[in-house]
Amino acid sequence: MNDFEVISFLLEGDPSIQYQTRKYLLGETEAELSGLRQSISKSGWGRMYLDAQNEDLSFGKGFYAHKWTSTHYSLLDLRYLEIPRETESLVMSVRDITKNCRAGDGGVTGTRGSKHSDVCVNGMFLNYGAYFHMEDEPVKTIVDLLSSQVLPDGGFNCQDKSTHSSVHTTLSVLEGFLSLIRYGYTYRIEDIMRMKRTAEEFLLSHHLFRSSTTGDVMNENFIQPAYPPRWKYDILKALWYFADVGIPFDSRMEDALLIIEKLRTKDGTLLKGKTISGELHFRMEEGKAGRWNPMRAMRVLQHYARLTVNE
Repeated sequence: MNDFEVISFLLEGDPSIQYQTRKYLLGETEAELSGLRQSISKSGWGRMYLDAQNEDLSFGKGFYAHKWTSTHYSLLDLRYLEIPRETESLVMSVRDITKNCRAGDGGVTGTRGSKHSDVCVNGMFLNYGAYFHMEDEPVKTIVDLLSSQVLPDGGFNCQDKSTHSSVHTTLSVLEGFLSLIRYGYTYRIEDIMRMKRTAEEFLLSHHLFRSSTTGDVMNENFIQPAYPPRWKYDILKALWYFADVGIPFDSRMEDALLIIEKLRTKDGTLLKGKTISGELHFRMEEGKAGRWNPMRAMRVLQHYARLTVNE
């Protein structure tokens, strides 16, 4: 398949795939896509997630039980689907979390009475919480918490007493910051922008996947994109973030972009990648072929002028 045939293949997929293909690859406006976006909550994967929601607005067995059917990861997946932000049951689910799943440090947690919360979980929560119209008060306590967790190298780590940042945690926090910025939250915005810049530099200083000491690949999973990524890091998830925030090409992205180009198969697609083990509501994609990774890769490659599909 050539790139236009791949686009046709993507447009035969779930409404969420169709929507993001037309938005990110074909450059259509939100006004043009309004009806299609609404359909994400009415059919396909979006509807299947909503049908799995419990009467009390939770998913699975609660906030963090079990992976990946919990409220936390279900809301994160729905945010990645770009289901309509105003979906009432999801807005109310986020408000329930901010009311009933708080730790003593101001973050969110699935452990009642806990004094401490996880930095990575808080980053992911900001990502979907801001998307689903979370209120201002929890934003303030979580931003205050995260601002106290920046490590000397500019990133974040969910492990206590760490001296070196984690790419997993750092990218999760970056996605959370981007969501706050994009959806109009202004609390400590200058501090958020500063933390965002240093965290981005941390990832780039590693060329997105290389050890800062040896230059070797830090983890083979980092160069084998999976979807949904959940909390786990890989180069396609990182490059999507950089494209999404509009950061221009940096030479330290080059090796990662070359890997993505090489992962494209002879027919122009990508394999759907590994499925991260754990309990699921359902499988989005069966077999070896998939649409998420090809769409994500094409958006990244198009942003960084490695291909053109919207002329």
